Parts: sequence; C-alpha cells; structure tokens
Amino acid sequence: MQLTQKEVELLKDLSSQEKLCVDKYTRHSECAKDAQLKNLFSEIAKMESTHLTMITDMQNGNVPQQSGGGGQYNPTFKATYTTEETADKQNDCYLCTDLLTAEKHASHLYDTCVFEFGDENARTCLNSIQSQEQNHGKLIYDYMKTNGMQA
Repeated sequence: MQLTQKEVELLKDLSSQEKLCVDKYTRHSECAKDAQLKNLFSEIAKMESTHLTMITDMQNGNVPQQSGGGGQYNPTFKATYTTEETADKQNDCYLCTDLLTAEKHASHLYDTCVFEFGDENARTCLNSIQSQEQNHGKLIYDYMKTNGMQA
C-alpha cells in the first residue's frame, strides 16, 4: 500500500496513541485494587499491543488481514464495591475514568482516519480497530456501572 503524507502522519498519531494505551493499561493494571479490574486492564493491554502491531504493519505499507471479531473480550463483572466510597473504590474509579477518556480519544482518532484513508482495506482495518476500542470503553463502563461508579 502506498501511503500519502497525510496517511503517514495519521498513522504516526495512531502509533503514539496505541503506545500510550498499552502503557496506561499496563500501569493501571498494576495500580488497580480489584482483581477483576486488574485482569480487565491486563487483557485490554494485550489487545492494544496487537493494535500497535497492526498500525506498525500499516506504516510499513502492509495492511493486516482481519480475523473475525478479533479482540472481542466480554467478561461478566461481579460487584466488588458497595455504595460506600472507600479509598480502593475511589482509586479504581479514577483509573477507569482515565482509561475511559483515553478510549474516547482513541475512537475519535480512528473515526477520523477511516474517512481519510484512500485504501479500502486500510479503512476496513482501521474501522475494525475502532470497533474494538469502542468495546474497550463499553467494558470499562460496564465495570463501573456494576460497581456503582459514576462515569
């Protein structure tokens, strides 16, 4: 795939965003108090790492092949926290809010890229990653809702 200068710059932005997401999810997993939240963040970090690899492939002119539904991870959460505002709940709520904001930003960036790329396969790949980013946000939202946290 031959990239335009604009596409090169957009992929550079996506690469930076994905690196940041991998780092945030990894660090936030270490800081989370709830074991199921640690696991959620760890699993999403792996998916973000896959996204980074896909973006790197695109930067090298290769559009990765899409596999059906890749990156879908749908755990069922059990309430860890009650309505009481404990320090652990506040910590985990902060981490979730930070990562939910990052997912909103990433999804918006992918949305822009889908409209800016000329190659149909590249648009399909970017759209698939965007869908996965939206799923990550939904998972965080679902965790927060289950645990009585404001999003």
